[in-house]
Amino acid sequence: MSSGAGKIVCVTGASGFIASWIVKFLLQRGYTVRASVRDPNDPKKTNHLLVLDGAKERLHLFKANLLEEGAFDSAIEGCECVFHTASPFFIDVKDPQAELLEPAVKGTLNVLNSCAKSPSVKRVVLTSSVAAVSFNERPQTPDVVVDETWFSDPEFAKKEQQWYVLSKTLAEDTAWKFAKEKGIDMVAINPAMVIGPLLQPALNTSAAAILNLINGAQVFPNLTFGWVDVRDVAKAHIQAYEIPSASGRYCMVGRVVHYSELVRTLSELYPSLQLPQKCADEKPFVPTFQVSKEKAKSLGIEFTPFEVSLEETVESLKEKNFVSF
Repeated sequence: MSSGAGKIVCVTGASGFIASWIVKFLLQRGYTVRASVRDPNDPKKTNHLLVLDGAKERLHLFKANLLEEGAFDSAIEGCECVFHTASPFFIDVKDPQAELLEPAVKGTLNVLNSCAKSPSVKRVVLTSSVAAVSFNERPQTPDVVVDETWFSDPEFAKKEQQWYVLSKTLAEDTAWKFAKEKGIDMVAINPAMVIGPLLQPALNTSAAAILNLINGAQVFPNLTFGWVDVRDVAKAHIQAYEIPSASGRYCMVGRVVHYSELVRTLSELYPSLQLPQKCADEKPFVPTFQVSKEKAKSLGIEFTPFEVSLEETVESLKEKNFVSF
């Protein structure tokens, strides 16, 4: 697994859930990794990276802020690939413009600008989201297959006040336009709700959704989401760089599941848990739909079974003392 020996790559937002696994796998493959974080002196953001195998020899931390022009120049200069994962993911926002939209869009342009300045960069792998794919007026029912040719509709997202969806849709759209204009070879990875073991000490949004269910929630939301294992997503990023023919976007969805099924699976895994039995509303359950796996398979991805990811998420939450039972 040492195909990265002698190669330098950059991971932005390196302390995040997906990014930490990308860093871990890159180090395992022999790459020298430049990891950008907002505050390299904050042990909560960096300790879990510094203890990874190979980190002592080949991990270099860089301070960079998404909204600061040129902040990524020094981290990116001399790199062959840039994995741009840094983008805020919150559900409850007071000021969507400042908290989500600006960092996502302006931050992406900032990073791509630094890539355009550095002739060493051969490819950029952008962490986008299924939020930028399937949020539109098209029907999503069990017989519908969502694939990489779908795009979310920013106007629909605004109307529904789905600010995270809007931030990812605008950021990806901006990135494609800029990449085309500057001749940057870019590939986008579009994962659904990402679960699996946490490397970082902080709770991320998708793990928090699971924690909420096992931690005394009275009801479960009437929502259907795609779910995917963090390790599959991290591997897809690296394959998207290492496979020369990789191009365009890749939806990363292991399985589409309604929350009722999520709760049922949790109760099978942990029969003693008190889980919510009731849905948050009386409406019919939001239907499931399909997401094509064809393109993801071309990256050599075999999806981790949903039950395995779910169990390992819970075990990880226990290990990190977010919950005990």
